[in-house]
This record gives sequence, structure tokens and C-alpha cells, in this order.
Amino acid sequence: MQTNLRGRDLICDLDFSKEEVETVLEVAFDLKRKQALREPHPYLRDKVLAMLFFFSSTRTRASFEAGIAQLGGHGAFIEAATTQIAHGDTPKEIGEILGRYFDGLAIRQCDWQVGNAYQNEVARYSRVPVLNMQCDLYHPFQCLADLMTIFEKKGTQLRHRKMVVSWAYAASYLKPISVPQSLILQMPRFGLDVTLAYPPEFALRGDIVEEAKAQARRYGTSFQISHDMAEAFNGAEIVYAKSWGPLMTTADKVEGKRIQDSYQDWITDAAKMSLAHPDAIFMHPLPADRNIEVTDEVIDGAQSVVYDEAENRLHAQKAVMALTMG
Repeated sequence: MQTNLRGRDLICDLDFSKEEVETVLEVAFDLKRKQALREPHPYLRDKVLAMLFFFSSTRTRASFEAGIAQLGGHGAFIEAATTQIAHGDTPKEIGEILGRYFDGLAIRQCDWQVGNAYQNEVARYSRVPVLNMQCDLYHPFQCLADLMTIFEKKGTQLRHRKMVVSWAYAASYLKPISVPQSLILQMPRFGLDVTLAYPPEFALRGDIVEEAKAQARRYGTSFQISHDMAEAFNGAEIVYAKSWGPLMTTADKVEGKRIQDSYQDWITDAAKMSLAHPDAIFMHPLPADRNIEVTDEVIDGAQSVVYDEAENRLHAQKAVMALTMG
């Protein structure tokens, strides 16, 4: 167990080593047990977490707010639109000032080519931990909850078990690329052979893909890219299908929507799940565009673990808060 996480930021998934992630999950499972048994665990009594949101949220806000309360502290919800950020508050001022008011700063800022840089600039000036509730590049807490769920469903001996991270069509909007990028960075470190599947226009950032390949080499696993959804699903024990925008192809929303709409056949349905391993699990961070991104039959079916996955956001986030803010 690593015990050097106090005061640390978590902005990129690789900010924590593999051993430190294992510590987070060990604490998360302990906190989940305590929550189930109604054992008090006020490790952050009188601590206050600022939760600064530039984007709306359901699970992220609810799980952080519940989590800090269960740890004995308080969460202060701050909607960026109701602050003076638009009128001049700089990242330096947010870091300097909120870092003096609070014991931790959690930020969700997903604007393309803005969010990650903003969080790192705040962290540069903050005297307390900065926690990434999602940015344009990474979603580390979702990925920790995903890994926790995989441990629960598949065990910790994951070497050479296949995970497919697949693009899926969505009609709603051009979603961030942060979830798949976090997954391809984190999962090879734990032994999974990862196949990333997407139509050609939906590539991820080149430097992050190269880092994912480097992580796979370091840990003796496989990382592959496919442009064929059915081929990618073949034999997978973990199916993680999610939409993201063609941001590396175009930042224009109209053009991006036109490209996205040309791949409506990229839907996770029973036929595609039948190509996976018979014991495969289906994962999605939610919310899903039902019967567009994934069919009701799959997301509500016996192979789906999406609600356990959503619950584990609470426990993984509590573990990071307890370890960094204590």
C-alpha cells in the first residue's frame, strides 16, 4: 500500500502510479464495505470540498456531494455560470483564493482545448488538491470506478483478457473524448488486452494513443486499433461502448454532427454482444442514448453492469478524497 497521496492532485489518470491506483481501490473497497454495514467513517470531518462545474452533471455531482458528506465533510456546489469567472476571475485567482477557502478543489471543465489546461493552471496556484471531475482529455474518476467494477466482476487476475473500448453512435451532441482516453491509458496497466474501435474520423489524440501503447509495452499487454465494430467485439470479455465526438477531425459542430450521423449502424445490440465472450459484461458511464448508442435489451440485460459501475463512482471518489484531503 502506498501512503504518499496526501495533498496530491488527480488530473491525468497517470498522475497516480499503478501501485497508487491499487491503494485507491483497496481503500474504495473498504469504504464500500463500511457503507454497506453502516459503519461511520468520518475521515474528513470538518473538511470542505469545492465542486466547480462548468458543465451540468448527474452522477458526478451526486456522488461527490454524497461522498464528502459520508466522510464527515461538506461539499460546496459552485456553478461556474453563477460566478465571476466569465467576468475576469482567472485560473490563478481561482487556485489562490479557493485553495485558501477549501480543503480540496474538484473541477469539471470539458471545453475542447481548454478544460485540462484550466485545471492544471488552477492546480499550479492551489495549496490544496485539485481533482478532475472530467476535462476535455481525461475522466480519471470514471475510469477508477470502471476498474473497480471490473475487479468485482472479473477478479484482479486480468492478464490477456480482452477489453473492447468502442465508439457508438449518439444523436444528442458531440461528446468529449475523455472517457476512452482514460480507459486506454489505465487498463493496460492492469493486464487487459485493449482493442480501441472507432470509425476513421473518430481517432483519439495521437500523443495519448502513443502513451497507451507505451503502457501496454511496459506491462506486457496488447493495445490494438480497429475500424470494424464487429471484429473488435469478437471474444471480448469486457465491452465498453460509448459515443465521442470527431474532435481530432473537426471542431465544427455542424460538420461533426454530419460525420457522426453517417455511422448510425455503430450501435451495441444483442447481435454484436453475441460476438463477445459468453460471459462478457457490458459497461457504459451513462447517460446513454438508448436504442441509438445501445439497445434497451443490452443495457437492461443480464450482461449489463452499468448501475454497479455508477455506484462505484461514489466509493472510488471517496477513497481519493480520503487519501488526498486527509
